[in-house]
Amino acid sequence: MAATADPFDQIVDAPFDSALSERYLVYALSTITARSLPDVRDGLKPVHRRLLWAMRLLRLDPASGYKKCARVVGDVIGKYHPHGDQSVYDAMVRLAQDFALRYPLVDGQGNFGNIDGDNAAAYRYTEARLTQTAIELMAGLDEGTVDYRPTYNGEDEEPEVMPGLFPNLLANGASGIAVGMATSIPPHNVAELVAAAGLLIDQPEADNAMLMAHVKGPDLPTGGVIIDSPSAIAEAYATGRGAFRVRARWEEEKEKGGVWRIVVSEIPYGVQKAKLIEQVAALIDEKKLPILADIRDESDEVIRLVLEPRARTVDPQMLMDSLFRLTDLEVRVPLNLNVLDAARTPRVMSLKEALVAWLEHQIEVLVRRSNHRIAKIEDRVELLDGYLIAYLNLDRVIQIIREEDEPKPVLMAEFGLTDRQGEAILNMRLRSLRRLEEMEIRKERDSLDKELKRLQALVASPAKQRSHLRAELDKLGQRYAATTPLGRRRTTIAEATVAREIDWSAMIEREPVTVILSQRGWIRAMKGHADEATVAGVKFKEGDGLQLSFHAQTTDKLLLAAENGRFYTLGADKLPGARGFGEPVRLMIDLEGEVPITGLIPVIPGQRLLLAADDGKGFVVKAEEITAETRKGRQVVNVRSGAKLKIVRPVPADADYVAAIGDNRKLVVFPLAEMPEMTRGQGAQIQRYRDGGLSDAIAFRFDAGLSWPMGGDSGRTRTETDLSAWRTARGAGGRMPPTGFPRDNRFPPQH
Repeated sequence: MAATADPFDQIVDAPFDSALSERYLVYALSTITARSLPDVRDGLKPVHRRLLWAMRLLRLDPASGYKKCARVVGDVIGKYHPHGDQSVYDAMVRLAQDFALRYPLVDGQGNFGNIDGDNAAAYRYTEARLTQTAIELMAGLDEGTVDYRPTYNGEDEEPEVMPGLFPNLLANGASGIAVGMATSIPPHNVAELVAAAGLLIDQPEADNAMLMAHVKGPDLPTGGVIIDSPSAIAEAYATGRGAFRVRARWEEEKEKGGVWRIVVSEIPYGVQKAKLIEQVAALIDEKKLPILADIRDESDEVIRLVLEPRARTVDPQMLMDSLFRLTDLEVRVPLNLNVLDAARTPRVMSLKEALVAWLEHQIEVLVRRSNHRIAKIEDRVELLDGYLIAYLNLDRVIQIIREEDEPKPVLMAEFGLTDRQGEAILNMRLRSLRRLEEMEIRKERDSLDKELKRLQALVASPAKQRSHLRAELDKLGQRYAATTPLGRRRTTIAEATVAREIDWSAMIEREPVTVILSQRGWIRAMKGHADEATVAGVKFKEGDGLQLSFHAQTTDKLLLAAENGRFYTLGADKLPGARGFGEPVRLMIDLEGEVPITGLIPVIPGQRLLLAADDGKGFVVKAEEITAETRKGRQVVNVRSGAKLKIVRPVPADADYVAAIGDNRKLVVFPLAEMPEMTRGQGAQIQRYRDGGLSDAIAFRFDAGLSWPMGGDSGRTRTETDLSAWRTARGAGGRMPPTGFPRDNRFPPQH
C-alpha cells in the first residue's frame, strides 16, 4: 500500500510581502476591470450588462408582461454573476429609478424606492421588464456585432459589450469605487450627445470647446440648476475631472398683504428629500437660521417643499443664499470620467475622447453587422443559384432523383453544384416547382445582389461608414429630441455667484450678558453685566463651583478651548439663561467628556490670542481665524503626547513683550515679535525647563511693567517696571521672579 503524501510537503515558503502583493494585485485588477468601472463603449458595469442580458433571454421586452424580479435576480446570480443577491437586486433597482437614471433601462412595477431615500420592496414583491432604451442599447446582439465569452461556469455565453447605438455612458452616467481609483459621471442629454457625436463625424478635428456648443453640461434626472461658469464647465470636460455646483429650483409665491413663501420644485441630483428636510428642520430647531420659520413637505408625484420666512420683510434671495450654504439645496456633483477603454485599460478621458471611443465602437459594430449580413446573403445566394439551376433543368433533376440511389453526387457532378446546393434541391417541396416560385427566386436574387453590393461598398469605404452612422444618429436624435417628454432638458445651466455669507449678528438684538462657566462645564448667561459680588453669589450644583466668568454681548461669538488643543465656537445668544444651573456645554459641542476645558473667551474683531501648552510650546493666533462653524470644532494647537493646552490669553493691542513663568518658578521676559503667528501647529519653545513645565504666560507692554496684588488685606498692588534682569531671548531658562510675586506662579490680569 502506497504511503499517503504528507500535505506539509506541498507548502511553499515565500516572503510574506511578495505573496501579499501578488494576491492583492489580482484582487485590485478584478475590482477595476470586472466590477467597479464602466466600459466606455456601452457605459455598463458587468452586473448591469448581465442583468440586461438575462432579461433579454427571458423575453422581457416592453411589449411583453412583467416578471418577478426574483426570477431575474436568480437567473443572473445562477448563470452569469456569482455574487450576492442583494447587490444584484440593488443594481437592478437603480436601473429602474427615474430619479437615479436619466433614461431608465428597467421598467419596474411595484415599490422600487423613492427620492425620499426609502428602500425598494423585496424582490419577491416587485416585477420588471426592459424599457425601449434598453432594447436600443442591446440592438444587434444577434447580428455578429460583438464577441461573446463563456460564463463563469462555462455552461453559457454572455456578450462582452452591448452593441446598441444608445450613448449610455454619458446619457445615464455611472459611479463606482475600485481599488486606487474611482469613477463619477453625471447623466447628460441624449439629443446633445448625438449632436456632438455628429459634429465629430463631420469634423474629426473638432476640440472640446466646439463640442461644448452642443453639450451644455449635465442633464440630471431630478432637474435643478447648474450655476458654474462656462469656463469652469469647459475645463471639467476638457480634463475629464471636475465638479458641477447644482442648486435646487425655487420660486417665490406671493399672497395677499405682502405675505410670501418659497416653493422648491426640484432638488439637486443624489440628494434624499427626507434628509434634506431634516437638515432644514435642524437649522430651525437649533435657531441657526433665524429668518426661517418653518418647512413643509407638500410633495406628491411632484416635489413641492414650502419654506415659510420668519417675517415678510425677509429678503427671499438672502434666505435662499443661507440655505444654499448650510444645506444640500446646493451640492457639488463630481465628474471623474474614469472608464475602461476598448482594451480594458482604465483611464480618465475628456468629453471628446469618450465620444470618439464610443463612435469607434459604433463603426466597428456597423462593419461587423455588415460582414455578418454579407455572409448571410452569400449563403442565401448560393442556395438561390442552386434552385434556379433546378428550375432550368427540372425534368433532368426529377429523372436523376427517381432513378439514382444516391442522387446528390450525380446532381453535383452534372450541374456543378455545391454540397449545400445539392442538399437544398433534394429537400425542395413539390409545391415549390410552380412557375411563380421561379420568378420570386429571380426577384429575390436581384434584390440580394443590390444589397450585397451596397454592403460591400460600405465595408470598403470609411467615408460611407461615417455617413451611414451619421444617418442612424439623426434617427436616434429624433426619438430623443428636445420636443419629446423624455428628451426635454431638465437641468438649467445658469451661471450664478457663490452664495453670500450672512452676518447673523446683525439680526440678533444686542444685549449685555455675563457668561458663567462652572468647574464641571455647566454654562449659562446672566442678563446684564454683573459685578463680582453678584457672580460670587451664583449657586452651583453640589460639588461644583465657578471656573470663570466675563462680560459679553448677545451678538458675540465665544471661543471655548479644550486641553487637547481643540477650539469650539458658541453663540452668546444661544446660551441658556441664569435660572437654574444652566446646561452642560458638552451638549452644545462634540467635546469628549473626559477632556477638561482650558478657557472660554469672547471673540473680539482684530484681537490676537497667546496660546501655549504646559510643555512650553506656543504661538500667537488671530481669534477670528480659529472660529469653527460646526459642533466638531477645529484643531488649533497640536499638543504633544502627554502635554495639554494650558494658556489661552488675549494679547493687548499695545503689548510688545511676553512674560512666562514655569513650575520651577523661573521667569523669562522676551519680545512678542519672537513669537510665531500661526493658525495651527505646536508653535515655538517659549521657555526651557529642567523639571516641570510652563505655569503661566502673558503678553504685556514692557515699559508699563508687571503688576500683582500684595498679600494680606491691604488691597495694594505692586508694579515692577524694571524687568531688564529677566529680559532675554525666547526659549531661555529664566531666573527667579521679583520678591513678592504670587506663590501660585500665575499672572494676574494686567491693566
